[in-house]
Amino acid sequence: MSVLRAILSNDPPRGRVLTVLLAAILLGLAFAPVLFPGTAALNVAAKICYFVVLAGSYDLLLGYTGIVSFAHTMFFGIGGYGAGLALYNFGPSWTSIMIGTVAALLLAIALALVIGLFSLRVRALFFAMITLAVASAFSILASQLSFLTGGEDGRTFRLPEELRPSFHLTAAINGRVIAYYLVFFSALILFLLMLRVVNSPFGRVLQAIRENEFRAEALGYRIMIYRSIGSCLAAAAACLAGVLSALWLRYTGPAVTLSFDIMLDILLMVVIGGMGTLYGAVIGATIFVLAETYLQSVMAAISGATAGLPLIPLLFHPDRWLLWLGVLFVLSVYFFPTGIAGRLMAHR
Repeated sequence: MSVLRAILSNDPPRGRVLTVLLAAILLGLAFAPVLFPGTAALNVAAKICYFVVLAGSYDLLLGYTGIVSFAHTMFFGIGGYGAGLALYNFGPSWTSIMIGTVAALLLAIALALVIGLFSLRVRALFFAMITLAVASAFSILASQLSFLTGGEDGRTFRLPEELRPSFHLTAAINGRVIAYYLVFFSALILFLLMLRVVNSPFGRVLQAIRENEFRAEALGYRIMIYRSIGSCLAAAAACLAGVLSALWLRYTGPAVTLSFDIMLDILLMVVIGGMGTLYGAVIGATIFVLAETYLQSVMAAISGATAGLPLIPLLFHPDRWLLWLGVLFVLSVYFFPTGIAGRLMAHR
């Protein structure tokens, strides 16, 4: 038990229901290739994995540091383009992945530092607008530099032989399964590292700044330095989530990495799961990805089953899935104002 607490940075999930829920998600993702055979189900599981990292990195920025940024998908895109373009230009090798990942990390951290130093001095609303402008400019740049990035079409690339579906380690384990576990264990390690950050003395200072920056400054903490470092750590985690996304999809492009819709998605994940908990990112990402993937199918089944009734088939028509997704979000905010994880922590 003490080993588990140490792995979780002495911050295990508080509350039995929350613990059971997180354990179920962990086990479901760990044994996804066995429990949910099929390409579609494995795609959903992998998407949950890298979105947990992406949502967790945004929670590190918003929930723990109190910084509202709309440029988070830019760092996600930098990771995706870094790994993808390296594999596209240098060939399908592990060296290419390493070169692309390191280059993307350096660029993401440098941009986060520049944005932080020049923008965190202004008020929160103006900072959010600045990050939105920077993210929009980066997205346009990625679309315009078609000779490098492939423009709106993006780039499709090959992976090292061990990660290809044609590679077979055993009869049951092929390259796709190996690629999934690469994504899963990388996401798990990144999540545990973020948990370590927020439970370190540095993380406590970030939370103190979030609660009352004037008091933290009066105690001698240099707010700008702490916020800038927090921004760089969040950007690095988002960048690595982008790398995992590119490796799984074997494709990178503005629609899957730089779209503003992704920014809204991760914001919803953090709010639904619970800001400032990090465990909330796991719950929020899982619920959102599952709803986004299967809500249309569920609605189609309900619409078909109630075909003889008035209005109900129309209300549950699959084309209205975004409406019901919005309704579910409103209900979750109403009944869980502190997020699902926050509510479950309060009721142990």
